[in-house]
Parts: sequence; C-alpha cells; structure tokens
Amino acid sequence: MSKTVASPSAHSSDKKETAKQASKTDTKKSSPSNQHIVTLVETVDGDTIKVNYNGKVKTVRYLLIDTPEEKKPGTCVQPYAVSAYNKNKQLVNSGKLTLEFETNGDKYDKYGRLLAYVYVNGKSVQEELLKDGYARVAYIYNPPYKYLSKYERDENVAKSRHLNIWSQNGFVTDSGFNGCAKSSTNKSSGTSGSGTTKHSTSSRTSGSSADTSTPSSGGTETFANCTELREKYPNGVSSSSPAYSDKLDRDKDGYACER
Repeated sequence: MSKTVASPSAHSSDKKETAKQASKTDTKKSSPSNQHIVTLVETVDGDTIKVNYNGKVKTVRYLLIDTPEEKKPGTCVQPYAVSAYNKNKQLVNSGKLTLEFETNGDKYDKYGRLLAYVYVNGKSVQEELLKDGYARVAYIYNPPYKYLSKYERDENVAKSRHLNIWSQNGFVTDSGFNGCAKSSTNKSSGTSGSGTTKHSTSSRTSGSSADTSTPSSGGTETFANCTELREKYPNGVSSSSPAYSDKLDRDKDGYACER
C-alpha cells in the first residue's frame, strides 16, 4: 500500500497558518472589548471630566476614587482641590483618552454621569491621582471591582509617603475630606504639610500645584455681570464666596463665571 507523504513546503505552510491564527487570538486577548476611545470636552474637577462619547457630550465620574471638592454647591473650596484639578487636567490633555466600564455594576450614577476607568495613552488616570496623593479610594458600592486591590495599593503608597491629602492628620475621612482651604497667602505649595494654603485665583489655570479658595471680603459683593466679576476674580467664584450669585451661575454647578 502506498503512503501519501506531505511535502516540506506543505508543512511550512501549515506552520505559518497556525502562527497567524495564534497571533490573532493573542491580539483579541490583549485588546479589551469594553474600552472606548473618547474626545475630551472639559476637565470639570479632580475626578470628573466631560467627553464626547458616541456623538454626545457626557459627564464622566471616575470609578472608585474621590478628590477634594472645589465646585460642589454648599461646600467650600477644600485643600488640594485645585491641585487635583490641575493634575487631572494635565493628565487627560496629554494623549489619547479611553474609557473602560465595569461589567458587574451600573454604568451611570444617580446623577446620570458615566462611571468609568479613565486612561490616557493606556495609562490609568485614577492610579496616577492615587499615587500622587490627590485622591482617596471611595464609593465601593457594588464589589467586586476589577481594579480595587490595585487602587488600594496605590493609595497606601501615597499614605506611607504622606503625599498631599495624606500630609495632614484628620483631613481624609471615610465620608470625604475635612476642612476648607485658607484664604491667607504664604509660600507653601500644594505638596506642603498643611494642605490649607492659597496663592492666587490664577493658579487654577496656570498649572500651579498650589491650592486656592475664593477670596472673602467679609460681606456680600454684587456684580452686574461676569465681566465685572472677573475684573476682581479672574477665574470666577464658588458658591461659598460672598461674590457668588445664582444668576451668574449659568450651568448651575455651584461656580459662577468660571472660564
């Protein structure tokens, strides 16, 4: 009985085809299907941005982290809020932005904001904020979470080094942050031990790491429009300022005449 023997070229062709299939499989494994490329519209604060997602402008709230408040109605400007905003803005403006959603939790919060892991050029924005001491791990509502353990390790690194929000005992609490940024000016930066310093309102847009709060005059200040207000407060004012007016807060976010 004669036997059919495959030629060496046939074996070579089979190996190449097998290698191609394996390469395709590896590519699929390394490219998460739940990551979505988006375009940045605006940096809102330390843990929130606005993006163009599926043709619509959406507000994105970062999963599992919390940064000090700067614009929350009824809340003063907190220490390190401006530093966190500046760091976040620097990160999300530095490259290609992608979002990743949890598969076991809600995609939106009660305010209609997208809940997502945020990346720039493949680097986790949440991790960078945690490592540098601008954010705490928070809002663990529906565990398990894919990156919770990693984020907790990042947080512990910043804690051990007493970075920014971790530089002052009692500032970080289980429910948020305790205290308001002082309006007095000194030479300390946002990485100082006190965490309650202020330089000037221009630091929010200048990229400085200093923290700012709205200057207070001790009484109500009235301005006819944002043009007048910005002559004294170039970057607008929060709702805790005596210069704040609801009619000048067009987007009703607790911050009037912001640029």
